[in-house]
Amino acid sequence: MLVGVDEAGRGPLAGPVVAAAVAICLSDDALVEEFMKLGVRDSKFILPKKREQLYGILTAHTAVSWGVASVDEKAIDRINILQASLLAMKYAVDAMMKKQSVPQQPYLYIDGRDIIPDMSVDQKAVIGGDAIVFSIAAASIIAKVTRDRMMGVYAKEYPQYQFEQHKGYGTKLHYAAMREHGPCPIHRKSFLKSVIDKGAKGR
Repeated sequence: MLVGVDEAGRGPLAGPVVAAAVAICLSDDALVEEFMKLGVRDSKFILPKKREQLYGILTAHTAVSWGVASVDEKAIDRINILQASLLAMKYAVDAMMKKQSVPQQPYLYIDGRDIIPDMSVDQKAVIGGDAIVFSIAAASIIAKVTRDRMMGVYAKEYPQYQFEQHKGYGTKLHYAAMREHGPCPIHRKSFLKSVIDKGAKGR
């Protein structure tokens, strides 16, 4: 069975990186066509309300096996964002395998240039995979919605940063909040260093 794996949140200045693994029963052409008509594609090109709708459809459908996992900002600072992303992907695949009835030896299609280390399964890295591999597109939706929801929770804990607006990405609103309040516990210190260095060079 083909399993698509993707992540959300590699670029933000705050919060976790989240990954999802999705296997869809592709033997039913009508089912694939149904999902495509509903608009399942790379999450970056789907509006938030539509993403939420598709998340609900995908995660509730009996033909879809899925798992999701996150790696927090402390681990990102410790091992770097690439390794944290790959670790989140590994955890997501493990979660899918544990809770769903799927073959013990799935074939993983990983969005990006890198495969997941320390996994005894066949894998293929697919650059731009979320635009060309259906199960990766589905994984991108689940990962993105999960992370956005997490940032919504953090927004209530740290309202001064308005995480519900920018989800931790480096927007003008976010930079303004950091200038006024400084970093909070979920900011990625390794990312902020580069921001501070760039700011110093621009003075």
